[in-house]
Amino acid sequence: MSLLLRNRVATNRSLYRALGLGLYKTNAFTSSAKVKTTAPAALPLAANQQATSPLNTNTNTFRLGDRSATSTEYLKAFNTTELFLLFLIGCCTLNKPILDLCIKVFPYVPTFLIKKLIYNIYCGGDTVPQVIETGKRLATRGINNMMISLTIEACDGNDNVDPQFIVDETIKSVTDLAVPHTMNMIKTSGKNINEIPPCYVALKPTGFAKNAAAVLENYSSPDHAAEFDELVTKASSIVESIYNSNVELATKFPDRAAPFVVAVIDAEKHDLQEGVYELQRRLYAKYNKPNMPVSVVGTLQMYLSESASLLTLEEKLAKEGNYRLGLKLVRGAYIHSERKRSSIIHKTKEETDSNYNQGISYCINSVLSNKSNENILGHLVVASHNAHSLETATQLVYNDSAVSNKNKNNVVLGQLMGMADNITYNLIKEYGIGNVIKYVPWGPPLETKQYLLRRLEENGDAVRSDNGFPLIKNVLSEFSRRLFV
Repeated sequence: MSLLLRNRVATNRSLYRALGLGLYKTNAFTSSAKVKTTAPAALPLAANQQATSPLNTNTNTFRLGDRSATSTEYLKAFNTTELFLLFLIGCCTLNKPILDLCIKVFPYVPTFLIKKLIYNIYCGGDTVPQVIETGKRLATRGINNMMISLTIEACDGNDNVDPQFIVDETIKSVTDLAVPHTMNMIKTSGKNINEIPPCYVALKPTGFAKNAAAVLENYSSPDHAAEFDELVTKASSIVESIYNSNVELATKFPDRAAPFVVAVIDAEKHDLQEGVYELQRRLYAKYNKPNMPVSVVGTLQMYLSESASLLTLEEKLAKEGNYRLGLKLVRGAYIHSERKRSSIIHKTKEETDSNYNQGISYCINSVLSNKSNENILGHLVVASHNAHSLETATQLVYNDSAVSNKNKNNVVLGQLMGMADNITYNLIKEYGIGNVIKYVPWGPPLETKQYLLRRLEENGDAVRSDNGFPLIKNVLSEFSRRLFV
């Protein structure tokens, strides 16, 4: 039986920005430009894969992402304070007028009040120790690792923060947060070492230069080449810390197939992406060495009509350069701000969905094509809240033919903290999927407040479909259960 949601139409509109899943509407494009159809063909599932997938053998009434009144099990893991905060979020997203009012008022709400009301639902904390505690709290829900993101950024560069400060704080998050938390999960979870996903450290290229937009857009010009080299050096110093940690830990845990910590290069607007791709390739060549686990992954935005061809190109360059490739596949992050979106993005939501699902299918089969570290494509993050995409990924990875393939642990599913919690719960609790992480933003309260505002502004409909009245009803049902059971 299919795992598609009863309210899948609403869910499929949700493409959240921070994991590159920005709001996508089928009427967002008016151009008649021809859409490219060069996506790598998705490999069909073998008959035994479909029949033996844990997503198909489970006969209970739960379905991935089901938002019905009976799907409240995931709320049992939240304490009373968190339930109350979820109730408030449901009230704020009840309908469009209320949500629009909240968006208008939000910038004027004192930061301390934001922290009291919704901060702990969506953000990991102000400091490294607070994020460690968030990781422990997530672990009680079966989420054994995170993608941490220091939210000091500006879309065109950092005007008020020294880029070196961002580098230093991010390196500190590797040594003091990512590595210790991963080690703690390995030692205390009771799971096999290959069942604990890596900790990911998100790196935003625009955080590494004052005038990052100009540097990335003109990275090859003589006027900006030196600045781009400096940007690469800053990013490289972080990835080197991650690489060294992986090398050291691999000697202590030789049976582990996946890396322990992974750097993730976030995507930017299309005008800046050529510079981002060049940054990624330099880091791949230096830190993703043959026959070793991947230490850095780059991001492909599958709503771009060029994305399938780009995937083919990245594989070709990796083979020629004798390095391994790691990827995070997202649908897309900048649909509202792309100046040329009618010519660079697939014309419809359905075409983007198809391209995304073909992309993850192709990449998963590539990762699983070899049971060691010899294949070119060595690591994949499936960043999605879309039930059909997660179903596709899970059926390909968790089946009888891949049981003994350690590389299945190099495919990880990710959702935003505070979003799609019922889907995350069902993946972990109902279907036994261990390689699931949450994207956890952290940092100064003012910056994380701006992150929350962007989420409301850019994902208004998505937030409402993920919360609103269904969330209110489910929270009240859980409160009632606690009172009378």
